[in-house]
Amino acid sequence: MASAPASAALRVGGPAVRLPSLTGMRFPAALLVFLFHVSLPGRWLLPGDANSTRYARLVEQAGGVGVTFFFVLSGFVLTWSAREGDRRTSFWRRRYVKIVPNYLVAWALAMLLIAGGTAFWRSAATLFMLQSWVPDYATNFSVNAPGWSLSTEVFFYLCFPLLLAGVRRIAARRLKFWIVGVIAGVAVTPWLAGFVPAGSVYMSNVPSVSGLHLWFAYVFPPARLLDFLLGILVARAVMLGRWRNIGLVPSCLLLAVSYVIAELPGVPYLFAQRAVCLVPCALLIAAGALADASGRRTLFRSRAMVWLGEVSFAFYLLHFIVLSEARNLLGARIDSGLLAVVLVVAECLVAVLVSWAMYAWIEKPLVRRWSRARATT
Repeated sequence: MASAPASAALRVGGPAVRLPSLTGMRFPAALLVFLFHVSLPGRWLLPGDANSTRYARLVEQAGGVGVTFFFVLSGFVLTWSAREGDRRTSFWRRRYVKIVPNYLVAWALAMLLIAGGTAFWRSAATLFMLQSWVPDYATNFSVNAPGWSLSTEVFFYLCFPLLLAGVRRIAARRLKFWIVGVIAGVAVTPWLAGFVPAGSVYMSNVPSVSGLHLWFAYVFPPARLLDFLLGILVARAVMLGRWRNIGLVPSCLLLAVSYVIAELPGVPYLFAQRAVCLVPCALLIAAGALADASGRRTLFRSRAMVWLGEVSFAFYLLHFIVLSEARNLLGARIDSGLLAVVLVVAECLVAVLVSWAMYAWIEKPLVRRWSRARATT
């Protein structure tokens, strides 16, 4: 990888440059997950089998791309903002305050509105954010389906201080080999899933894929740690001026092309979910960071996009509840495609509004109050 602009290398050891473009990118990624969940059985508004609709085929990979983007982004941003001499307990406290209160509120709302009949042990697993460790499809996505990724992220956060210390020991000229190796590791994960017994449960929206294979390749925290590690490595390469930046527009185009490739019938589902869009996601994240570091204006750093990015974590946690409750309230299927589109847009707006409330009343005040250690006398 050729060197990035010299200004990027000056970032190491200096004050952290704010990355509003990466904040703005969060909402489109969360929206991809929302659009995928719209297509699932039980959320689909139109008559007929949700699995066989043209819309479902169009968004089949959207959720996977959104989650992959978030995992890589998480590793990148945490590395970029890591403080020299920061204590592990301080880092873990900041992460806890950021994610756990929102998660618990969303869990309680889901139990109250859409998941009251969930088995006790599954409810307990999701309450304590352990669902991604259980090799059981129903448990992985029980109560509030998007919550599994937070269960996996918690593992990332526990590992981050050790991973960062290890990555900082890698010579700058060798980072490219580590990045290629991690990408290769992600690519072979779906193949390794084939050695896991298939079990008897298959995905409702992709009947050819075993729930256990999905768990190992897509949900299992140690397998997804590679995505997070890629974000750490890419951030380090950018910070040391060892990244070849192709720019925001080419990165977006490459991501769009890779998404089309992932949707092709001959591409294995798990490989498409994990590997096809991985590199474009990393390129886009790095391009956004370098644009911010050089002070260039981007669409993602506009005031509206940054605001949407700030509420995107709450949106990610709450949108599935909004979709499910709306489906329960609407009752009968809708015959008009236009009306279905209007209702989906309305569901999205409602999800944004309730997410804004969660961000303004819960997430932001708690982060301000508890993310820093209290002074002692």
